[in-house]
Amino acid sequence: MENQTQTVIVRNEKSMLVTILLTFFFGPLGMFYSTVGGAVIMLVVSFIVGILTLGFGLIITHPTCIIWAAVAANNYNKNLGLQSTR
Repeated sequence: MENQTQTVIVRNEKSMLVTILLTFFFGPLGMFYSTVGGAVIMLVVSFIVGILTLGFGLIITHPTCIIWAAVAANNYNKNLGLQSTR
């Protein structure tokens, strides 16, 4: 008989409240909790929009960050459930 080692990887769910609060208070920087790629994209977009519109465009990008972060955290949590049934 072969000795087989079983590895268990434990991942915690991402809190929706923490996701929304971090993104609300820190904008794209708060998105790093839920989505690194999305945070980098929104940092660049927010910077460009902020410069071109003298900051007024952030009225659009900030809520977009919050929604994107919430969707990313929700998708992460859903994928945790799918991975555990394999």
